Amino acid sequence: MKIIGKWAALAALLFVLQTSLMTRLAYHGVTVDFMLLLTVSFAFLRGSRQGAFMGFMVGLMQDLATGTYFGVNTLTRAFIGWLFGKFSDRVFKEQFFLPVLASVGVTILNYFILALIMVLLGYRFNLEHHMQQMLLPMLVYQLAFAYPVHYLVYRVDKRLSEQK
Repeated sequence: MKIIGKWAALAALLFVLQTSLMTRLAYHGVTVDFMLLLTVSFAFLRGSRQGAFMGFMVGLMQDLATGTYFGVNTLTRAFIGWLFGKFSDRVFKEQFFLPVLASVGVTILNYFILALIMVLLGYRFNLEHHMQQMLLPMLVYQLAFAYPVHYLVYRVDKRLSEQK
């Protein structure tokens, strides 16, 4: 139970940073998505089942806090945690270049999944303009913070595995 509590505390800390401090650095309302970075790093380190669970939990936390369409973040984060967890046995866990590179792929994947859901819900928008205004700044933020988040998740995982 201690391990789950420590992961929950890390997720809560990153969520508080994302929703409070990082909003001051927002560009046209776009900021870093620590929950997405946490999900990917955790999935790389722990595998698809635990990655999907972490994605589900942080997505649920985001859905409860934002008040938008309930379940959208939960679904996308759980899927991304499961998908990137499939690669956990194929990557070196100490390598930090891969999560930085994966942050680009996961951000693009998450953006297009959410855009597809919005289109299916009946919303219309100019995709090219929306990509310039939303996706490109989001990619810059994700690239800037992918290494620190992965390093933090890696250190917490290493410390918790040593305590077992």
